[in-house]
Amino acid sequence: MDDLEQAILLASDSPAAAAASPAVRAEALAYCARARDETPPSSLLHLCLYGLASSPHAHVHFWCLQTIHDALLLRRRLALPDDLALLRSSLLSLAVSSNAASPPFLRNKLAQLLALLVRFEYPHVYPSYFLDLIPPSPPLPGPTDMFARVLVSLDDDLLSQDYPRNAEEASDAGRVKDAMRAQCVPQIARHWHEAAVSLRAADPAVAAVALDAARRCISWIDVSLVANDVFVPLLFDIALSPGSVAPLAAAAVGCLSAVAAKRMDARAKVALLRSLMSAQKGFGSPDSGLKMAHLVTAYAVEALECYRKLGSSDADGAAALEMLEEVLPAVFAAAESGDDDEVDSGSVLEFLSGYVSTMKAPTEKQLGHLGQILEVVRMQMSYDPVYRGHLDVLDKIGKEEEDLMAEQRKDLIALFRSICRVAPGATQLFIRGLLVTALSSAEVSVEDVEVALTLFYRLGEIVGEEEIRTGAGLIRELVPMLLSARFSCHTHRLVALVYLDTISRYIKFMQENDQYVPHLLTVFLDERGIHHQNAHVSCHAGYLLMRAIRLLKAKLVPYLDTILQSLQDALVQFTATDWANKDIKFSSSEDGSQIFEAVGLLIGIEEVSPDKQVQCLTALLNPLCQQIESLVMDAKAQGLEESSPRAIGLQQIIVALTMISKGFNERLVMGSRPTLGVMFKKTLDVVLQVLISFPNVKPVRSKIISFLHRMVEILGISVLPCIPIALRQLLVDNEAKDMSEFLYLINQIICKFKSSANALLEDVFPAIASHLSVILSHDAFSNGFASNTEEMRELQELEKRFYAFLLHIATHDLSTVLLTPSCRHYLENIMQLLLITSCSHKEISHRKTCVQTFVNLIKDWCSSSEIEDKLPGFRVFMIEKFATGCCLQSVLDKSFNFRDGISIALFGEIMMAQKVMYERFGENFVVNFVTKLREAHCPPDLAEQYYQKLQGNDIKAFKSFYESLVMKIRQQQNGSLVFR
Repeated sequence: MDDLEQAILLASDSPAAAAASPAVRAEALAYCARARDETPPSSLLHLCLYGLASSPHAHVHFWCLQTIHDALLLRRRLALPDDLALLRSSLLSLAVSSNAASPPFLRNKLAQLLALLVRFEYPHVYPSYFLDLIPPSPPLPGPTDMFARVLVSLDDDLLSQDYPRNAEEASDAGRVKDAMRAQCVPQIARHWHEAAVSLRAADPAVAAVALDAARRCISWIDVSLVANDVFVPLLFDIALSPGSVAPLAAAAVGCLSAVAAKRMDARAKVALLRSLMSAQKGFGSPDSGLKMAHLVTAYAVEALECYRKLGSSDADGAAALEMLEEVLPAVFAAAESGDDDEVDSGSVLEFLSGYVSTMKAPTEKQLGHLGQILEVVRMQMSYDPVYRGHLDVLDKIGKEEEDLMAEQRKDLIALFRSICRVAPGATQLFIRGLLVTALSSAEVSVEDVEVALTLFYRLGEIVGEEEIRTGAGLIRELVPMLLSARFSCHTHRLVALVYLDTISRYIKFMQENDQYVPHLLTVFLDERGIHHQNAHVSCHAGYLLMRAIRLLKAKLVPYLDTILQSLQDALVQFTATDWANKDIKFSSSEDGSQIFEAVGLLIGIEEVSPDKQVQCLTALLNPLCQQIESLVMDAKAQGLEESSPRAIGLQQIIVALTMISKGFNERLVMGSRPTLGVMFKKTLDVVLQVLISFPNVKPVRSKIISFLHRMVEILGISVLPCIPIALRQLLVDNEAKDMSEFLYLINQIICKFKSSANALLEDVFPAIASHLSVILSHDAFSNGFASNTEEMRELQELEKRFYAFLLHIATHDLSTVLLTPSCRHYLENIMQLLLITSCSHKEISHRKTCVQTFVNLIKDWCSSSEIEDKLPGFRVFMIEKFATGCCLQSVLDKSFNFRDGISIALFGEIMMAQKVMYERFGENFVVNFVTKLREAHCPPDLAEQYYQKLQGNDIKAFKSFYESLVMKIRQQQNGSLVFR
């Protein structure tokens, strides 16, 4: 044993191990492992028991206990009855003589080992475990502590239902509980009481452990053993006594909470709750809530559940509601204390939500309770002031706190909504009080203002649009109050943002009440909005102003000059800022450019006079165009790098021009106000000079494409002469992402101008096809990129847009472009690509697009007479290749899923293709297709039915029949046909 003892000390974290080298420690660990694994079970047991009896070292004792525990768990070791009897007597002797001063880790391990023996042997092998372990009266600290730890270990490892148990564990737990109830639970309960009485002052830590063990057992013992006139007053006295140390008081509260939560019939529960209430005077007081938060919450939850089950018409149900309302002040005090260690805010919130849900028409008393619940919501939704600085600059800590609060507020907002629905008037009064307080004090905190505004914002989500429009309730008073508000902490980012959002939430009130429009504009335009010192707030204000202009439109015409004058410096700053040196990161939807969209929307309002529009637009566009010309001139002399200030400046200006154009439409620009069209056309010429001069600067090129999209929309057909120049430059030095953006523009042009784009498309198609044949080659998809890499995503997006491009050509009277001499060179490859994709592409949506393309090409190129076909050989290709490969073999493949929505849509297009081929190709198609059906083992009668259904006009019946035909052929082939 001496060598083993030395090895254990070296392998543990003892002082001896600290001085040992890693090699020595490794050798010691190996020695201990061999002793544990290679010693015969009986010898191992005697070795460990000897170590427990003879060694003075706690680490040796722990190793011995752990080794026995592991061996016992295997069940295949220490199986001899004599060995188990020796182990049992030794451990019980150790437990009974346990000293409370011994290390806690040793006492816990001994308790765990005893709990395991109880599981295996009680009561059938040794029925006296608990009778031996219950300390004699009066209880001493050592044995009391040891017995409590055994009960706690037994609860953790076997009895507690808080953890998942397998069938064997559940059976063992039931056996142990039943035996304890029959034999010793009353004695154990008496011991708990004696331990609490005698040790609360002498050794409060041990008394706390004893009561914690009691708490764990209350759920399955006879509750009257604890819920009686002797034990309950003692528990209340310990919980509320100023002399009780915190762990002991918490343990007493835990026992009382377990009593309140004991499962039983609702009427019995009401009686139990009544007894708890009568046992302690002032049980429902706020002081009780602060000292016994867990208890009052559990009590309230149980009373509410009884009320729900029994109802208000039942005497016990009414009594449950009365007890519930009596304890509410204590619940509110607990919830408002903000003590996370003492209060389970989740449980409190769940209870409050349940309580509010029981209300239909609140009484005066209940309205008072709802006011207190609103105060709880307000407090729990408030930020901790310690994060105030972080939330203002929104650094990493601030962002984490903001995200955490957003998650925490979800349930609180749900509770707030429930209160709003039950008592809208009381909710509005509460918010009014918060706003009045916030406005009347110069010392009001950021956190109080933010939460008051947030609640007002959430109120706007719940009340209907009509209520906001008409100013129902207190809204007519609150909105004007908010519009004129200037909080002392308005410079803080949180306050400024939620203030602007709240104003915007109620903007329909201003739409109905014109007199408040000037106040609204003042909010957006002064230091509370666009001129706020925080850039994020300023950009957000610009975005919200743009939305406000979209809604109010003509109502803002009288204020046009005022708005433009107020925005002048912000407009200049956007294009003059050195964004390359800015640390600020903005979301794409709120980057500051929205003020240009706001101005464009304002100028583009039809109620603005033509002269005024021209004047304002000239003042807006000319400086921007001059900036572009100046930057281009400098860049030609000194070069233009992607990340250079000039390149970023050009991007900002082009973005500004794009946003301005969003305020205008083709009807206005090219119809009623053509002078505006001339101005935008000149602007387009200036922007195109950037593209012509620097086609390789891709960030700038991307912004120009966005601008071109807008020009196509507002300038209409007049833009076409400018497009070829742009397209040629956009095809320079292209990668997958660039081509994808390019195709998006081409698709827009095709959809917008249809056959008018014929010449343009004929000119550019060869270059498009040439580029795509390289970028979308087979190698591009098999060069080792993972399918989730950025490069692969760009290729997949380009592929999707290319198929859309071909479909747009086929559906907008442009398919003849493919037949021109300059394009025909690429036609065979395109047809093969469409065929392969329509038959076997893994993206079902791509297959559907290609089938639709083929259907439209059949309609365009083929007539009922083959000699009139526009493309010789196309008819044969469709009959022999497409019909067989796509319409038959691809759907016979078991990978085609008839339960998938997208696949069903594809199947519908395939059926349509067959109908169109029959209309244009007639018997040639039918004969070939029926032959292919028979080769696929289709029964002759079904092949004949196919012909009949094909000739009919009921496409739905034809589709249903063909699906059943496919399934029958699949069954015959056992799904073995795979398309290649």
